[in-house]
Amino acid sequence: MGGRLIDVGVCSAVLAVTMTSGIAAAETHKELRFNVAPKAALSVNNPYGSVSIKPTTGNVVVVNAVLSSDKVEVDNNFAGNRVDLQSHLLAGADAQSGRVDYEILVPPDTSLALHSSSGTLRAERIHGDVTLEGAAAMVELRDISGAHVHVKTLNGPVTLTNVQSGYVEVDSLSGNVTLNGVNGPVVQVISTSGGINYLGDFGDHGEYRLTSHSGNIEAIVPDSTSADVSARSVRGEVHDDIPLQPKQHTSFVVKEGSAFWGTMGRAAVSSTVVLRSFNGKIHLRKRSAK
Repeated sequence: MGGRLIDVGVCSAVLAVTMTSGIAAAETHKELRFNVAPKAALSVNNPYGSVSIKPTTGNVVVVNAVLSSDKVEVDNNFAGNRVDLQSHLLAGADAQSGRVDYEILVPPDTSLALHSSSGTLRAERIHGDVTLEGAAAMVELRDISGAHVHVKTLNGPVTLTNVQSGYVEVDSLSGNVTLNGVNGPVVQVISTSGGINYLGDFGDHGEYRLTSHSGNIEAIVPDSTSADVSARSVRGEVHDDIPLQPKQHTSFVVKEGSAFWGTMGRAAVSSTVVLRSFNGKIHLRKRSAK
C-alpha cells in the first residue's frame, strides 16, 4: 500500500502559528474620550488586567483599552463629572480571555478609584485623591502630591515613591509595602505578614504608624531627620543604629532588644513615629552616605 509520510514537527509549527494568529486577531483596541470639568472623578473596575494612569493637559479623559478576546467588553458611563469604566466579562471568560489592559490619560486633579484582582495598578503625577484596591495586584504610585491615598491589597506588593504632603493609608494582608520619599500629616501602614520598608525623613509634624503582625519593619532615615520614635515587638527583635535621646516618660517598658523610645534631631519640629510588630523584627538605621 502506498502512503504519505507526515512531518509531525512541521504540522505542529503550522498549528502553533495558526493558534497564535487566532489569538492576535481576537485582541481588539478601544479608545474613549470624555470632556470633563476640573476635579473630575474616574472609576475603573477591571477583574483581569492592568490599569495605568498618567496626567495630560486639558480637561479630557482619554482611555486606551486593549481587550484580549471577544469574551470581554468595556462598559462606560459618564454622568455629571464622573467617568465609570467596567470590564464586563461574558460567558466563558477566564483570567486570560477576560483580560483588559487600560492606559488612561487624565487631568492631574482627577480623583481615582481603581480596582483589579491580578493586574498592575499604576498612577503617577496626580494630585487628586487616589483609592486603589486589589487582590494579587501590584500597586505602584509615583510623584503624587497633596492627595488622600488609600491602598488595600491581599498579597500584592505595594510601592509608593515620592508621595508628598498627603494622607496615606495602606492596608495589606501579606504583600510587602515599600515607602520611598513618602511624607505627610498622616502616614499609616498596616500589614498582617508582609514586610514594611520606609526610606525617607518622616517630614515635619506628621504622624507615622507602621504596623505588621509578623512581617519585619525597616526604617532608613538621613541624619537630618527629626522625630519622636517608639518601637516595640512582642516576640521579635528591635534595633536602632541611631543615637536617640531617651524619653523620661513612656507608656511601655523600654527594654534593649525588644523596645525603644527616644528623640532624634530637633524635637520642636519633629514628627511622631510608631513602629509595632508582634513577631517581626524592627530596625531603625541611618541612610548610608554616597
